[in-house]
Amino acid sequence: MTVSVSLQTVHCRKLAAVRREIAPDEIGAAWGPALDKVWDFIRSEPGLWADGHNIFVYRSNEPGGTVLCEFGVEVTRSFEGAGEVYPSETPEGEAAVAVHRGPYERLNEAYDAIDAWIAANRREPTGHSWEIYGDPAPDSALTETTVVRLLRPALP
Repeated sequence: MTVSVSLQTVHCRKLAAVRREIAPDEIGAAWGPALDKVWDFIRSEPGLWADGHNIFVYRSNEPGGTVLCEFGVEVTRSFEGAGEVYPSETPEGEAAVAVHRGPYERLNEAYDAIDAWIAANRREPTGHSWEIYGDPAPDSALTETTVVRLLRPALP
């Protein structure tokens, strides 16, 4: 499947999030319990959530090392954190963006397309990326996840 990549200016999105610094292969086991804490918190704060999406932000420390993950939910306003849930936001700036349609197990196709686009366009990533999860579809082939990789400013 061909994944289309576009250059976009992205703006910050407010999140309620739980942070974990983990190895990349631990992400699959960590996101569910972290997101449960976020949703428990959101349910206790009337008006904090309207229809925002789950958003996972990855801030890589070193290639092959741990990743600082923020497992979050888009919220409507600022708030005071409690326990492990704290306010955060996605980065802003120029980004390579791809919309993945299909099961989550194939998200690597979007990342591969973004990496190829970055190389072909001689751009450099910042190390920050995030996934914006659309509403799950009954047929996983129709589920949409937007993958965003923040870019360093282009050289003149």
